[in-house]
Amino acid sequence: MKPGTAAQMVRFALVGVVNTGTYYGLYLLFLPWVPYVVAHITAFLLAMVGSFFLTSYFTYRTRPTWRKFLLFPLTNAANFVITTTGMYVLVDLLGLSSTWAPLIAAATAIPVTFVLSRTIMLRPETPGTAESLGESVAPATETA
Repeated sequence: MKPGTAAQMVRFALVGVVNTGTYYGLYLLFLPWVPYVVAHITAFLLAMVGSFFLTSYFTYRTRPTWRKFLLFPLTNAANFVITTTGMYVLVDLLGLSSTWAPLIAAATAIPVTFVLSRTIMLRPETPGTAESLGESVAPATETA
């Protein structure tokens, strides 16, 4: 394991707890008004934006860039497929309550999401893509 990876895993888990809480709170908020799948999708998308910034600043201690922001949903695509499939299996096939199914489904996606997010967030920037969200990046200067 590379140095710092264990600390990143711990921070990733903490961000995951916050993100899951945000997602779940939004899911429960929407659930009385829309079908569970619509509540799941809406809550997932809203929580993903917050997750991007927490993952960038806290987990990997990198500056958020437009490139990373645009690629970040790819890390969540696997999470989305795993959790949505898990929700369907748990609710429609196994008869579990739609209230608890998202928590169980989310736990199964954690390892895949960590590997994918680490790959995107720590990938070196290519020329022309280093602009951070909302501010331009000053050119690098050498120090003696």
